[in-house]
Amino acid sequence: MRRYWGIGTIVFGLGVLVLPYAGSAGDKTGHDWPVLLKEDFEKGADRWQPSDATGWKIEAIDGNHVFHQFKKQSSYKPPHRSPYHMALLKSPKVGSFQLDAKVKSTVPDYAHRDVCVFFGYQDAGHLYYVHFGKKTDDHANQIFIVNGADRKKISTKTTPGTPWDDNWHNVRIARDADKGTIDVFFDDMKTPAMTATDKTLAWGQVGVGSFDDTSMWDDVVLRGVEVKK
Repeated sequence: MRRYWGIGTIVFGLGVLVLPYAGSAGDKTGHDWPVLLKEDFEKGADRWQPSDATGWKIEAIDGNHVFHQFKKQSSYKPPHRSPYHMALLKSPKVGSFQLDAKVKSTVPDYAHRDVCVFFGYQDAGHLYYVHFGKKTDDHANQIFIVNGADRKKISTKTTPGTPWDDNWHNVRIARDADKGTIDVFFDDMKTPAMTATDKTLAWGQVGVGSFDDTSMWDDVVLRGVEVKK
């Protein structure tokens, strides 16, 4: 892997690493959570569980492998109004966590161009997700919970919209399950783009994808507290 994460970090390797995390320059959260997983997709995506496996593939780009969610249409039909495209990390499940990833939106520009990050996933009817949407409204560019009903906005802060273009971007989700705080970052790792506080779902799987668009993912790092469920 040739891609670097940022200030004070290392080139991603392969496999699952467990080591202490002492924070980095520009890290707003600063929790001493251990690294549970580093994923660069150079050996495939066997750790991931797509909602529709026909819509995801490993793709080589300039000698680097990425996880490509390439189909807008999905055979997955959620039980409540929520995203159609998910690839969940099979394990570990986490309570408090920080998820970092690189992502590229791969659809032509329009008002609701989006990607999503999932967490606290317990089943198809109980999960959180962050919707990084091009233009903010009550159903876009917000933090949502699905709790046995259609998705509900829980954001207490957001931005006018996520500035999507055709380049790679850094996203981060930091969740303190004890306090219920959720902080969402896009490129700027010092100031959250979105915030929320909610304790409804204390643990679950994490994942990546989009509501109904397409995207590419790489260099996923999960730090946190593993929960055995």
